[in-house]
Amino acid sequence: MSYSLAEDPVNHRLLSIAEDQLLGFHKRPLEVLAVRCDLPLHEVENRLISLLRAGIVRAVRQTLPSTLLTRSCLVAWRLSEDLLDSAFDWIVTRDPFSGHVVIRKAEDPTSPGAKFRLWTTLRLPAPEGDLEEHCRILSRCIGAQDFVCMPVVGMFRLSVGHLRRVGLPPGTLEDTAPIMQRPPELKLDELDRCVLLAFRAPLSEEELLLREPWTPRIVSLGLDKDIFYLRARRLAKFGALGRFAVVLNHTDPAARVAAGTGEAALLMWAVPCGEEERAGSICARHVCMTHCYWRSGAESRFGGTQIMGMVHGSSRSVVHAHKEAIDSALADAGIPVLHSEMHWTLRARICPSELDPAVYKEWIRSISQTLAQTHTP
Repeated sequence: MSYSLAEDPVNHRLLSIAEDQLLGFHKRPLEVLAVRCDLPLHEVENRLISLLRAGIVRAVRQTLPSTLLTRSCLVAWRLSEDLLDSAFDWIVTRDPFSGHVVIRKAEDPTSPGAKFRLWTTLRLPAPEGDLEEHCRILSRCIGAQDFVCMPVVGMFRLSVGHLRRVGLPPGTLEDTAPIMQRPPELKLDELDRCVLLAFRAPLSEEELLLREPWTPRIVSLGLDKDIFYLRARRLAKFGALGRFAVVLNHTDPAARVAAGTGEAALLMWAVPCGEEERAGSICARHVCMTHCYWRSGAESRFGGTQIMGMVHGSSRSVVHAHKEAIDSALADAGIPVLHSEMHWTLRARICPSELDPAVYKEWIRSISQTLAQTHTP
C-alpha cells in the first residue's frame, strides 16, 4: 500500500471524508465511514491500521470540543532562544493541560509579535484552575520572560479537513459565510463527565476491529450499553461531542509532506473595533482556513490583532496566495486591515488535553511542591 496520499486515491478519498465529515456520535463509526467511502468494512479497518502504523494518521477518535468542556485560551510565550526547545519538551512531557505545542517564526522579524516563538493551547477542566495563574506557574517552570493569554471571544471555523484543502485555488469560498458562535456554558452531571472521559483516549487497533469499538470502555465503566449510547447521543445533540475523526499527523514533517500540507502558518489580522465579527466571517468563509477565531488579549503585544486562524499548504507560496486572497476580500468588503502577521510553524506536537478535574488538583499539588523545593534556600 502506498502511503503517499497523492499516489493512493483510495487512501485520499478515505481520509478526505474521515478527517471531518462524520459529525456527531456513531455507535458503529467505521461502518458509517465504509458506507460513505463506498468501501468494504474490512478494507477501511485495514487501511486505517496501516496508516496509523506508518505515522500518517495520528489518532482515530471521537472529538471533544474544548470550548464546551474546559476554559481555554491560546498562549504565546517569549523566551530566550536557547530555552525554546527545552521549554517545548517540558510542556509536552510535563503539562497534560497544554494540547498544541508549537514553535513558530514570524514572517517579519520586526513585527510586534516576532519575539513570541513558543505557542500553546491551554485547556483547564472546569471548574478547576485559573488560566493566568496556570501560565504563571508554567513561566517559572520553563523560564519564560513573558506570556499572553488569548481566550476565544467568537468562533467562526474549526474544521480540520487538510486533504480536502490540498490544491485548493486561493479565494475558494464556502457557499455561505459562517455565523460567529460564542463559547456556551454547558452544565454537565457526573454521568455526562463519565461518558465524556470515556472518549478522551484514541481508539486502539484492537478497538478498531470491534463492531462497536466503544464496548470495552462501556464495560470498564460498568454502565449499561443502552444508557451509555443514549447519553452519548444526548451529549452530541448539545454539542459536547464533536465528530468521529481520523486525525492526520500534520505536525510530523514526513506525514505533512505525504499529505501535501508541508507548510502551515498562523495568520493574524487587526481590524477596526466593531468590525471583528464581520471580518472573522469573511476570513472563515475562505475554505483554506482550518481554524478561525476572534480572540482577545493580543492588543498590546501583537499590534492589536483580533482575528486569528490557521492555513496549511504544500508550500509557503501557496499559503501566501491564500492570505493575499483573504486580504483582498477584506478590502473589497471595506474593512481596513490595520495590522497583520504571519507566524510559520517550525516544530509542533499535539497531545489530547486532560479533562479530569481530579487530575488537575493532583498536578497542582505536585508541581507546587516541586517549585517550592526548587526555590528553597
